[in-house]
Amino acid sequence: MTDAAVAVLKERFGARRPGIAVVLGSGLGAFADTLEDRAEVPYRQIPGWPVPTAAGHAGKLTAGRVDGTEVLVMAGRAHLYEGYSPQQVTFGIRVAAALGLRAVVLTNAAGGINPSYSQGRLVLISDHINLQGTNPLAGPNDDALGPRFPDMSEAYSADCRRIARDAAAEMGIDLPEGVYAALLGPNYETPAEIRYLRTIGADLVGMSTVPEVLVARHMGLRVLAISCVTNMAAGILPGPIDHSEVLETGERVRETLVRLLRSVLPKLEAS
Repeated sequence: MTDAAVAVLKERFGARRPGIAVVLGSGLGAFADTLEDRAEVPYRQIPGWPVPTAAGHAGKLTAGRVDGTEVLVMAGRAHLYEGYSPQQVTFGIRVAAALGLRAVVLTNAAGGINPSYSQGRLVLISDHINLQGTNPLAGPNDDALGPRFPDMSEAYSADCRRIARDAAAEMGIDLPEGVYAALLGPNYETPAEIRYLRTIGADLVGMSTVPEVLVARHMGLRVLAISCVTNMAAGILPGPIDHSEVLETGERVRETLVRLLRSVLPKLEAS
C-alpha cells in the first residue's frame, strides 16, 4: 500500500522533492496554509492513508515551500484511540521516508505536568515515555526499512533541538525542553495518573507522536518534536478539561508556532 500512496503523491506533486515532513497536531493545522506555491491532497484520495476523526485535524497533505525550502505538511494525524492500528497511525511517516524525506518535525497538543509550564507554552520534546501499550515496530521486521532493534538513546535529535532553541532565542520565544508521556486515550488522565507520570519524570502528556517517532527513527529519519501546552493536566489546576479548550489554545498560539516553524525548517534543511 505504501508504493501505491507514493505513486499517487508523485503524480499529484510532480517535480517537488521535499526534504522535511511536518506533522500538525490538534488545532495546529494553520501552518499548512502559509506555504508558498502549495499543492494539497486530501488523505481520502491517498491509498491506505487513515483519515482523522478527531476535531482539529484537517486531514490533508500539503506540499509547498518555506523561504525556498520544500516541505511536506500533514495537517492532522490518526490516533490509536480512533481504532486505527499502530501501522495505520504511522503510515504517513513510512510514506514520507519512501518519498526520500530525511527529517520529520512533529507537533502536538499536550497537557502540562511540569508546574513551571502554562497554557500556550511551546516545549521541545527531549525524550519520551511510551505508555500506550503497543508499538508499531512489533511483528516481523523488514530489514530493508530498518534494524530489528533500533536504538532510541537519541530519539529526538540533539542537533535539531539545538537549531530550534537557537531560532527561538533569536525570536525571543521561550522554548524549554521536556519529557513527553504518551498514553492511549481517548479520556484525559486522572489526577492520580498525573501524579504517577510526574513521579516517573514526565513533563508533558498526550495521545500521539511516540508511534511516529519510533517509525521515523527505525527508518533513519531525524526527528524534532514540539508540544503546545494547550491545557494543564488533571490535578495541576482546579477544574475539568475540555477538548474545546485544547483547540482554543492552539488557535491562540498559532502565530507563534508558525513563526517558529518558518524559522526552523530552512535551518534544518541546511544542516
